[in-house]
Amino acid sequence: MGYSDSGDGIAAQVKEQADIVQVIGECVELKKAGVRYLGLCPFHGEKTPSFSVHPGQQFFHCFGCGASGDVYSFLMKYHNLDFPEALKDLARRYQIEIPERQQSAQEKEKERLRKAMFAVNEKVASIFRDYLLKSPKAAGARRYLEERQIPLQTQEQFKLGYAPSPDAVGWDFLGSQLNREESQIAESLGLLVKKENGGTYDRFRDRVLFPLFDRQGRTIGFGGRIVGEGQPKYMNSPESLVFSKSNSLLGLYQQGDAIRRNQQAVLVEGNFDLVSLVVHGCANVVAPLGTALTVQQIKLLKRYADECVLLFDGDTAGVKAAMRSVPLFLSEQMAGKVALLPVGHDPDTFIREKGLVALEKLLAEALPLPEFTLSQLVEEHGLTLDGKGRIIEALRPLLQAAASPLQRSLMLSHFSETIGIPAEELGTAITVASPPSAPPPPSPPPEHERRRPVEQERLVPLTPSQKRLLSYMVLYPASFARLAEAGLRTCLTGTIGEIVFLQLMDLLRKNSVVEPEELLVGLPEGGERRLVADVLLNSAAESDALHSQGTEDELDELLLWLKKEKLVKKSEQLMQKIRECSQGNKSTDLQQLLREKMEVDKKMQSLRPKNLL
Repeated sequence: MGYSDSGDGIAAQVKEQADIVQVIGECVELKKAGVRYLGLCPFHGEKTPSFSVHPGQQFFHCFGCGASGDVYSFLMKYHNLDFPEALKDLARRYQIEIPERQQSAQEKEKERLRKAMFAVNEKVASIFRDYLLKSPKAAGARRYLEERQIPLQTQEQFKLGYAPSPDAVGWDFLGSQLNREESQIAESLGLLVKKENGGTYDRFRDRVLFPLFDRQGRTIGFGGRIVGEGQPKYMNSPESLVFSKSNSLLGLYQQGDAIRRNQQAVLVEGNFDLVSLVVHGCANVVAPLGTALTVQQIKLLKRYADECVLLFDGDTAGVKAAMRSVPLFLSEQMAGKVALLPVGHDPDTFIREKGLVALEKLLAEALPLPEFTLSQLVEEHGLTLDGKGRIIEALRPLLQAAASPLQRSLMLSHFSETIGIPAEELGTAITVASPPSAPPPPSPPPEHERRRPVEQERLVPLTPSQKRLLSYMVLYPASFARLAEAGLRTCLTGTIGEIVFLQLMDLLRKNSVVEPEELLVGLPEGGERRLVADVLLNSAAESDALHSQGTEDELDELLLWLKKEKLVKKSEQLMQKIRECSQGNKSTDLQQLLREKMEVDKKMQSLRPKNLL
C-alpha cells in the first residue's frame, strides 16, 4: 500500500489499521459489553468499571474522570508520549513504514545534540548517585538525608546523588570523569563552567542532587540543595536545549500515576518538601523548580488531574504566591485550591510533626483560589469605600483571565455578594476585557442561530420533561431532525440543554451519522459534557448497548408533547395580548384574539399523550 507524504495522511492510515481494543487491552483488562468493551480506568482509581472502548468509532471514554480520545490519545496519556512518538510506536506495532521527511543539516545536528545531552545527563546522574552511595567522603550527605528521614528506597526512587565539596575532591571532580566530547556537552548543559584562563570547574558542589526528568523519564537537568553553609540554598541547571524550568515539574515523572489515581495534584515549593510528603504517604505531589508557577506547568498537570491544591507556608510570601497563581488556573480552566500551613511550618516539618491524617484534613479544607483571594483582599483592605476600590482594582486581572463569559459572569455574581456591589455595576467598574493570550473564540453561528450573550442570561435548570427530551436526543441522534422540527430548541432555550442541542446540530451538519459518544468527545470540559456523560452512563447501566434509534412509540410521545408545549406557549402569548387589548379597549382586535385562543385551546385538548412527560 502506498502512503502519502502528508503526516496527517499517514496518521489516519495507521489509525485505520490499528485495533484500539488490542492496544488498550495490553494495559487495561477489558470485557465485552454489547457493542463496546468495559474496564477499570487506568487514569483514576475506581472499583466499578466506567472506562468504555468503542471499536466501531475507534475511541475510548471514561464516565468517571472524563478522559476520552482515540488510540493516539490513549498512548500519549498512558505512556507519556508526544504525538510523533505515539505515531511511531503504533506504526511499529502494525509494521507500517513511515516515510521519513528529509531533515536539514541544522535539524540533524540539533537532534544529535539533544541525544548527546540526554546521554551526558544520564551519565552524570549515575556518577553522583554512585558517589553518594559508596564514597566515604559522602558520609556527611548520607547523614544529612538520614536526619531528614529520607530512606534509601525513596533516595533510589528519585535517583538522589551528591556533588562533593571542592575541599574533598577539588574543583574538577566531574570534569575529570568525562571524555573531551562529554565535557563539551556538559559545558553546554551548564554542569561544567568555563574558567577565564582555560579549563572548567564543577557547577554543583557540596549539594544533594535531584535529577530532573521529562515525561519519558529522560534526565534533562539537576536541582541541588546545599548540605553545608552557603548560598544559594537551591540551585538548578541552567536552561538548555533539553531543559526549561518553566516547562518542568520535579516529581511529575515519579508521581504521575498517583496524581492520576487521585485526580488531584498537591503542589509544594521545595524539593525536600516534596520528598518528605512522599515518604510519609502523600504520593500525589509535585514541585516547581524554584520559580513561580507557570502556565506551562499547569498545562502539564492538566494531563494528569482535574484539580491542583497549592500547599504553601502561611506567611505573607505564601499568600502572595497563591494569589499570583489565580489567573493562570482560570485561563487554563483547571480547578485550583490553596491550603495554608500554620505559621512556622513548611510541608516537611508539618507532616513529620503532625502526620498524614492532619495533612489530609488540611488539604480537604483547601479553599478554591478565587474565594481565597477575595477573602485575603477583604482582610487586607476592609470593606470601606476606599477598601472596596482597592479590591476591585485587585480583582481586575482575575476577571480578565476568566476563560469564558459564563465563568466571568459566575465570578462577578459571587464577588458582588461579598463586596456588596451589584454584579452589573461591579462588571462595569472592572471593565472586563479578554486577555491577549486567550485563544480566539470559535466562529459565531449564523445570526438566526445565535444565543444571547451569556452575561445577559442565566442558564436555568432542566425540568424532568426537558431532561427526558434531551436524553432521547443524545442517545438517538438519528431522531434529531424530527425533534428539532417539532421545536426542541425552543423548549430548551435558556438551559444547558440548548448548548448540547447546538453542538449536536453542528456535528450532524458535518456527518450524516453521529454516534452519541462523538457528541461527548466534541464538548469542552464543563457542565454540558458532564450532563451528556451522565445520560450515557445511565443508559449504559440500563442496557448492554446503545441502539442507533429508539422506539417509535417513545419518539411519537415526545413529538406529541412538544407539539402540545408549542400550543401551550401560543395560548399564553394570546392571553397576554388579550389582556393588553382589554386595557386599550380595542374590541375588534380583542374578538379576533379570543377566537384564535379558542382554536388553540381546542387543539390542545385534542392532544392527549398516553404518558405526559
